[in-house]
Amino acid sequence: MQAAVLPVTPFQQNCTLMWDEESMQGAVIDPGGDIERLLEVIAEQNIELVKILVTHGHIDHAGGVAELAERLSIPIEGPHEDDLFWIEGLKEQGERFGIGGSNVRPFTPTRWLKGGDTVSFGNIELQVRHCPGHTPGHVIFFHPELRLAQVGDVLFQGSIGRTDFPRGDHATLLKSIREQLWPLGDDVTFIPGHGPTSTFGEERRSNPFVADG
Repeated sequence: MQAAVLPVTPFQQNCTLMWDEESMQGAVIDPGGDIERLLEVIAEQNIELVKILVTHGHIDHAGGVAELAERLSIPIEGPHEDDLFWIEGLKEQGERFGIGGSNVRPFTPTRWLKGGDTVSFGNIELQVRHCPGHTPGHVIFFHPELRLAQVGDVLFQGSIGRTDFPRGDHATLLKSIREQLWPLGDDVTFIPGHGPTSTFGEERRSNPFVADG
């Protein structure tokens, strides 16, 4: 599997493009905006995009989902149904933060996800874990063989997701990190929703919010 991270929107959200080198089928995680740029990269790499995956319903992660799904006629998988209220409010989020204009609109996922599900494209299969706290319906995607996770806004290098949004909860977020992420292994590299990659082991050692001890 190959992966490319494309920061999008004024929030520099890490939209992640993953594809299977054998079939050249791919999926995009959290196309929050800048859809034309994303489509250019897909064309340059000769990828057949077959699926949109969504970690949660915030504007910088989900603002471009409806437009991209409509233009390519591809399914949307995720997030967990508890983020429905965020998705229903995408237009208002876009107006508030000045992102996306008239192309930002709500969408109905082809498939809501829950912990224990899997998603696939080409010969690639990703595990789904439900990690509430930043938002109630946040999910993450994990490839066990490659030891790679895309964790949205659950965890960052040296920090964790905000919990001051509606239905965010700090204690729930810490529980998600410790019970859903750490058991995957210290050697797992993760792509966060913003900023540089890190490993779970490094965050357990040095992250002031969730370090061991």
